[in-house]
Amino acid sequence: MNFIEELRWRGMLNDMTPGIEEVLESKKIVGYIGFDPTAPSLTIGNYVQIQILKFFQLAGHTPIILLGGATGRIGDPSGKDKERELKSTEDLDRNLAFQLEQFKLFLDFEGPNAAIIVNNYDFYKDMNVLEFLRLVGKTLTVNYMMSKDSVKNRLETGLSFTEFSYQLLQAYDYQCLYEKYDCILQMGGSDQWGNITSGTEFIRRNSEGKAYAITTPLLTKADGKKFGKSEQGNVWIDPKLTTPYQFYQFWLNADDADLAKYWRYLSLQSREAIELLETVYADNPNELKRLLAEELTTRVHGMDAVSSVIEVSNILFNKNADASQLKSLSTDQLETIQQEVVSFEFESSNLPINIIDLLTEQCPIFTSKSEARRAIQNNAVSINKVKVTDADYLISADELMYEKYLMIENGKKNKHILTGK
Repeated sequence: MNFIEELRWRGMLNDMTPGIEEVLESKKIVGYIGFDPTAPSLTIGNYVQIQILKFFQLAGHTPIILLGGATGRIGDPSGKDKERELKSTEDLDRNLAFQLEQFKLFLDFEGPNAAIIVNNYDFYKDMNVLEFLRLVGKTLTVNYMMSKDSVKNRLETGLSFTEFSYQLLQAYDYQCLYEKYDCILQMGGSDQWGNITSGTEFIRRNSEGKAYAITTPLLTKADGKKFGKSEQGNVWIDPKLTTPYQFYQFWLNADDADLAKYWRYLSLQSREAIELLETVYADNPNELKRLLAEELTTRVHGMDAVSSVIEVSNILFNKNADASQLKSLSTDQLETIQQEVVSFEFESSNLPINIIDLLTEQCPIFTSKSEARRAIQNNAVSINKVKVTDADYLISADELMYEKYLMIENGKKNKHILTGK
């Protein structure tokens, strides 16, 4: 794989310093991307940068993941229109430890191009403020730092000295990696260009070396919105924050206009494979979405999660799903369904109970007993995928799945999970 050509055809190359393409073609090098632990989990936005490191590794080079144990304490002004709210040390340390394990899902940490993980806190933990100002602060002039977009864009709204100094820390990070690991390339999103080129300047001035920069466009949707955002917020890698089902559905519900970009930015498949899929399914974008959803969910959550998600989707959307399929679901799958439909709690000690009493008095699926009775007479109501035809039907404890759950359906679309307590 030619790294630069791979980025070009995928539309993932925004800018690069002169000479890096020739260097990459001539030898194996070390390059890095930094990640600040300001969130409890990596997001799908971080996944884009992980993809860059993955392609870099597949091209025969050595990637470094730089964890921002220090820079996360400062706050990066890049791309922000106001001062960040600083996280506590405890939150940052917890986030960092969790994200560290997530990175291990995506890169190879064994073999000739084994990925390296470094925490930039190690660069500063034994340095006092006077040493920092003499060693780091003297390298760049204030005029040079203020010429960067990340600073200029914040001058009117306000920029603290803390965030102003972020550029120095990121630049010194690069110098440390250059001196310890012979790292000559820093990569990142297009909003990081100023910070990254400050690092190349640090290496030129302080280490008398030559270093390079590559940036990628920030991925946005066709409507201009920031990628990775849903109505609920970020699309997280952590299954506790974004369930595998929600993750899978995010791609199924993608805008058709975003599909080509998503395939190129997020899939590991080759150019030939992606272009063939786009040709074969040119008139069937939903199948392209399904294939992308399966690939990404498998990579992030594993094959078992994909199988589970498909089973849940079958219960929710396949009108031919039956009782045996429902009862084969695990408690985790039933809880996933519970999150996606209207749910109610009821007193399981009241079982057996008349179906109409349950669905009007304890769980107000129907507004009145007469409405419930008409629905049953019209063959619209089912319990655990079995139609109920008798308005005097008694629901017993034996019908509870895992001694807790009931699925009630009113027509094809109105599904409810009832939970006994």
